[in-house]
Amino acid sequence: MSRSKVASGKRIVIKVGSSSLTGKAGSELDPSAVDRLVDVVVAARARGAEVTVVSSGAIAAGIAPLGLKSRPKDLATQQAAASVGQGLLIHRYTESFARYGVVASQILLTTQDVIHRTHYKNAQRALYRLLALGVVPIINENDTVGTQEIRFGDNDRLAALVALVIGADLLVLVSDIDALYDALPTLSGAKRISEVQSVASIDETTLGGAGSSGVGSGGMVTKVEAARISTSAGIPMLLTSLENAGAAILGEDFGTYFHAQPSKTNSRLLWLAHASTPHGRLVVDDGAVKALKERGVSLLPAGVTAVEGEFSAGDAVEIASQQGLVIARGLVAFDSTEIPQMLGRSTKELAQALGPEYERELIHRDDLVLL
Repeated sequence: MSRSKVASGKRIVIKVGSSSLTGKAGSELDPSAVDRLVDVVVAARARGAEVTVVSSGAIAAGIAPLGLKSRPKDLATQQAAASVGQGLLIHRYTESFARYGVVASQILLTTQDVIHRTHYKNAQRALYRLLALGVVPIINENDTVGTQEIRFGDNDRLAALVALVIGADLLVLVSDIDALYDALPTLSGAKRISEVQSVASIDETTLGGAGSSGVGSGGMVTKVEAARISTSAGIPMLLTSLENAGAAILGEDFGTYFHAQPSKTNSRLLWLAHASTPHGRLVVDDGAVKALKERGVSLLPAGVTAVEGEFSAGDAVEIASQQGLVIARGLVAFDSTEIPQMLGRSTKELAQALGPEYERELIHRDDLVLL
């Protein structure tokens, strides 16, 4: 899909950042900002598109009612702010969509809901049914119960994964950072980048931190990571501002358009790379690093020099070089307690010494993704 064909997208995920909905740090939810976003969603629906909204703003909306002066840094207070703010956020969306006779729903997710297959299918089934019923799902990370281990950390990545879940045609990130620039936007002479053919070509030294308002958790780095996920799955992405979102979705030259990659990465490997939480690490020698990178082979015990952490068979683990560079992630076939006796040994040797069940890979290539 080219920028000129963006308006023909039939299934769209729109993510909006906290700063776009609340204004400066510590302010309350801005009803007019919610209305502007809803206007964009309704206009897209009028053209025949199904739209899912991934909305930040729950924690930010809870800041003022709790008497806080800025976004809390500790997890417990963030959870408390989210608990207060989630109700305010969905109430405002419900009122705004009611202007058009459109029903909105709330869905709260954690990483567990998209990593585990049963949970993933449940979320997918619910979203498909809501869209079929003409409802606009409003999705947010479940910040009230989310612990560090099950948090996405930012709604940009969540939005990209939701786009994968529902098979979207387009992902749109609405932010106070209105586009990708060739330098920090605050610098004189910084120029907007209209289109990005490949995320791999982006110079990460130009990427800044959080947005200007101070209420969000993301920044340009998280937006580029969202683009990496979506475009790898064949889903183009638009980065734009709330003011320009309607025109950008119509194909006009606002924001930055990230082209989908022609060869799609297997969605299962995308989950593994971007949604799974590593439970440990396997350190490999230089020969194994080369084989994994250049030949796309499975990871065998002979190439592993050390095992770190505690994990069970089927868990996600990192694969790192002896210099500490993480090169891949995979689903391991053995418990961490079994692996030390296997290190540096061939599968045939292991079969003879420990039994035929040990004559297999530590991580099969179908369960491994390079990072």
